Amino acid sequence: MDFMIGGLAAGGATLFSNPFDVVKTRMQLQGELKPRGQHQVIYKNTMKGGYVIAKTEGVRGLQRGLATALMTQIVRDSTRLGLYQWFHKNGYLTDDNGKTILYKSAVVSAATGAAGAFLSSPLFLIKTQLQSQAAQKISVGTQHGHKGLHAAFRTIYKDEGIFGLWRGGVATCMRAVVGSSTQLTTFAISKDLLREYELFLRYPVVASFVASIICSFVQCVLMNPFDLVSTRLYNQGVDKSGKGVLYDGLVDAYIKIFKNEGFRGFYKGVTASYVRLARHGTFCLVFWDVLKDLQEKYIDKPKDPTRNS
Repeated sequence: MDFMIGGLAAGGATLFSNPFDVVKTRMQLQGELKPRGQHQVIYKNTMKGGYVIAKTEGVRGLQRGLATALMTQIVRDSTRLGLYQWFHKNGYLTDDNGKTILYKSAVVSAATGAAGAFLSSPLFLIKTQLQSQAAQKISVGTQHGHKGLHAAFRTIYKDEGIFGLWRGGVATCMRAVVGSSTQLTTFAISKDLLREYELFLRYPVVASFVASIICSFVQCVLMNPFDLVSTRLYNQGVDKSGKGVLYDGLVDAYIKIFKNEGFRGFYKGVTASYVRLARHGTFCLVFWDVLKDLQEKYIDKPKDPTRNS
């Protein structure tokens, strides 16, 4: 049940956050390996980027890869949140007063995040490539021309084999370790602090909402460089041997991006990333808390010992 709740929370949140994920992906691919000022800027900021996509591709363009994004988040977060909640429910992450223990939460959320990222990596790969596909005049990055999820799976498996589906997997696991440990730990600590105030103790949904906004900001600042590198590795084309044509692995990607685009290059699309994370994180974590409360109230409630069995 913990895994189902995590997946439902993530799937519901994705419906609201996917348009910003599309904009973020394209902004991260814009001007790839080119110095600032030496490439065309199609997506100037989050709002203008969304406007350009809607104007050129229609509103449906803002939901490119939605089905794959839903599957990605459900697989990833049912694993990540489900495992984390199991550890939390069994008392591994809290002290005798029920307060979250920082280092334990960080370690467990990092490990569960990496597990979810590894399992969902093929879907994340295809999601990224589908979201980057655009009308010719506003296209950025490598255009793969996939007709959909199943066609993408067939093409990648045929051209690169089973390991091709996990191309970029190390980068996305690193992204998840940073993102998940930051998100879940900051969320738990923020809620503990907010509950010191009567307002948030009386209205737990408000506490979850405020805590999710706080953790989304911290998560975005720390995770964006890892997210950008993951996007680049997922979307790059490959040669006949299956080797990336732009980056020869994770370390090479960091070196080339820094050399050609500078430190600021790692923060391309950071505003869109925050809007996406804030929206997705808020809905996901609030849904997660509400569903957990319902589970505890109606499913996990202790049986009345006075009742006959």
